[in-house]
Amino acid sequence: MSVLEIENLKVNIDDKEILNGLSLTLPKGEVHAIMGPNGTGKSTLAKALAGHENYEITGGSATMNGEDILALEIDEIARAGLFLAFQYPVEIPGVSIANFIRAALNSRQEEDIDAVAYYKSLYAEMENLGIDRKFTSRSVNEGFSGGEKKRCEILQMAMLKPEFCILDETDSGLDVDALKVVAEGVNQMRGEERGILVITHYQRLLNYIVPDKVHIMMDGRIVKSGDKSLALEVEERGYDWIKEEIAAGV
Repeated sequence: MSVLEIENLKVNIDDKEILNGLSLTLPKGEVHAIMGPNGTGKSTLAKALAGHENYEITGGSATMNGEDILALEIDEIARAGLFLAFQYPVEIPGVSIANFIRAALNSRQEEDIDAVAYYKSLYAEMENLGIDRKFTSRSVNEGFSGGEKKRCEILQMAMLKPEFCILDETDSGLDVDALKVVAEGVNQMRGEERGILVITHYQRLLNYIVPDKVHIMMDGRIVKSGDKSLALEVEERGYDWIKEEIAAGV
């Protein structure tokens, strides 16, 4: 089975340990969600897997379809099939959305993609996400609202069709209407050929992207896992009851 396998991962930033032996298995064909209090390392996990240079791997492993991704450069990780949607997407002045996505696609194949076929596919995905075609000529995320930035991220994901997707708090800053559109775009990407990891603070996103499994993260590791009902329980009771279970050795 094709999987993203994380075992006993330990990560430091500025000499402070953030991830403390985190283990997680994400098979293709499944959607998993990670929830947890602020500062527990959720975004650190996403950035470390994507190869961010500020994050020092001090132990453990992370493999994708058996390949050690921690040994790869950032661009190599992306070409291997891992996609990260940022909590705060960056602006890229002077680079249009159309050229940015086309360059990313061309970097993954020997011959340049046919222009007619490319724009046909791009416009179809933009229509699905409620993105005006005029956005193709705009610089990536420059002057975009929060919702527009997140839709642009999902557009990139839809066009690149990665094997594994990590969505780092994609619901951050979205109103309900934008959340529904983004969630529908993610749901259209679900399938046996792809694994999706959703990182979120709030259960509300999981009303629209219903996960196969929910993991609770505290102190840099996964401390509890379950189905969608676990997210509902956290919404109702908070995280203190889980901390109490850990303290009691349950």
